[in-house]
Amino acid sequence: MKRYCIKSEPGRVEYMDIINENSEGYIIRVTRIRDGYEKVIEEILSRHLFNICLKTGFIYKAERIAASVA
Repeated sequence: MKRYCIKSEPGRVEYMDIINENSEGYIIRVTRIRDGYEKVIEEILSRHLFNICLKTGFIYKAERIAASVA
């Protein structure tokens, strides 16, 4: 699974995971965290829009996926 960070305002964490790829584009899971609340949605993102977001810097590839340690 590939993870991309989403450019957002200070105090917010937003990222998207590519779950699957189909002929129309990508099935993604967007996670938004603000003030300790987490909201998760799944969407379809066209290849064209994905490429525009990547080129403009609205999304960028995450260096690595952090794992929580108990």
